[in-house]
Amino acid sequence: MIDSHSHIYLEQFDKDRDATIERARNAGLSRILLPNVDSSTIDAMLDAEKAYPGVCHAMMGLHPTSVKVDFHEQLNVVEQWLNKRTFIAIGEIGMDLYWDTAFKKQQQEVLATQLKWAAEKEMPVVIHTRDAFPEIFEVFEKHYDSRLSGVFHSFTGELENARHILQMPNFYLGINGVVTYKNSTLPQVLGEVGYDRLLLETDAPYLPPVPYRGQRNEPAYVAYTRDKIADIFGVTAGLVTEKTSQNAQKLFKLPKD
Repeated sequence: MIDSHSHIYLEQFDKDRDATIERARNAGLSRILLPNVDSSTIDAMLDAEKAYPGVCHAMMGLHPTSVKVDFHEQLNVVEQWLNKRTFIAIGEIGMDLYWDTAFKKQQQEVLATQLKWAAEKEMPVVIHTRDAFPEIFEVFEKHYDSRLSGVFHSFTGELENARHILQMPNFYLGINGVVTYKNSTLPQVLGEVGYDRLLLETDAPYLPPVPYRGQRNEPAYVAYTRDKIADIFGVTAGLVTEKTSQNAQKLFKLPKD
């Protein structure tokens, strides 16, 4: 399995990061992909990548909740890093209007800029969206480029949102522990669109699956998401592992295990 979205470089893992990686490997994970947040998280993310070579792979991007008055400076830092070394993706980027709408226009501008870089560099994007599907789709309609590929991570949208995303040929839906929640509508939505274009993720330390709700999430728990997806479609866990891992390898150009 591949955890396509995990923040194990954050302080929540400072006391047991080695053990967390060991549990992930024992649970059958081969790779853990690390999305960036902003300039304050880069050092910790790159340290984690360096500490676990071949397992952890870093991305570079500016998270929408970090788009504030200094967004030009933050974008400059991202651009400098993208020109300095190779990353597996530009992420995590997108829009989040759940907490605050004050920087809505700036979030759209920052997203458009990073999509432009992704197209030019032919790098995949990892999209964060919360309460912002119409606004994100507006940006995509203006700036879509056939060179773009990516994943809408932590997808929790409605069926029409999923279909809109999957109309773009090189985009996927990232599914995490939310699919195991009692009141989640994700099982019904996924049942309509199939499992061909899904990625497994945790978003650790956030959004732990049942039976770990209320606790810290970690990469090993991606198995609960995989098993739920297998249950939704009436297929084996092995088939879900194989398909989602192939998708992640293709999207992020990862070496095959």
